Amino acid sequence: MSAADFTAWLGRTEEAQDQFSRNLIKRIAATFGEDAPVQGAALPLLWQWCFFQEPLAESQLGSDGHPARGGFLPPAENRNRMWAGGRIEFIEPLRVGANAQRLSTITHIEEKIGRTGALLFVTVRHDYSQDGRLAIREEQDIVYREPNPPKQSSGQALEDGDWRESIEPTPTLLFRYSAVTFNGHRIHYDYPYVTGIEGYAGLVVHGPMIATLSLRAFCRANPSARVRHFSYRGERPLIAPQPFSVGGRILETGKAQLWAGNDAGIAQSAEVLFD
Repeated sequence: MSAADFTAWLGRTEEAQDQFSRNLIKRIAATFGEDAPVQGAALPLLWQWCFFQEPLAESQLGSDGHPARGGFLPPAENRNRMWAGGRIEFIEPLRVGANAQRLSTITHIEEKIGRTGALLFVTVRHDYSQDGRLAIREEQDIVYREPNPPKQSSGQALEDGDWRESIEPTPTLLFRYSAVTFNGHRIHYDYPYVTGIEGYAGLVVHGPMIATLSLRAFCRANPSARVRHFSYRGERPLIAPQPFSVGGRILETGKAQLWAGNDAGIAQSAEVLFD
């Protein structure tokens, strides 16, 4: 099916309401091995991804564990879905304990041909608001790829950088992140499925979790920086339980380059603009 068949999905919107409850925030903090922020504090960067998930019944899920296709997102049958990357503008902090809204809009659909076959890219804009004020504007790129063997190496070696942290992606970590994001995608916890059906070498580390850990490492290394914009792109999957690193370097005043990967090369690249 070509991208032209999906024109009816362009401009579709979806609204969601949520509260940044202390109970879920404590679970997110435990997943990342951190102290939970107190009531009224700024929500840590990218933790908004753990909220606004519609709790669908299992009967409403597809065979891959995602919500059945053809609702808000286009069907793209017989393709594997991946979170390819995105761009995020941080306007003001979201606050722990407060109510918030997310307005999602499908803004772009495009078919491309890559080294692994046909790729359907869908861009969704998310506007996060609190108290009637826009706090975060995000563009998320989702890719549907034909069921071909995934990329094993990027060919881009990791640099030393100005900071670097090591991550051990245990199956427990992957399961707990799936739980706090209410993400049923089976590639993150179902070993027979991910290896036998989607062709990966093992459990796949979540792209959003890699981005969260990468941006956290930047903030730890640069505690006085105020992040204004974050863009990231997946280069290849990371497979658990093989350790990986997140690191980066300052390119110039107010601009940093980030990456995540291991001995097989970069798996996710990113850029931060900051004050």
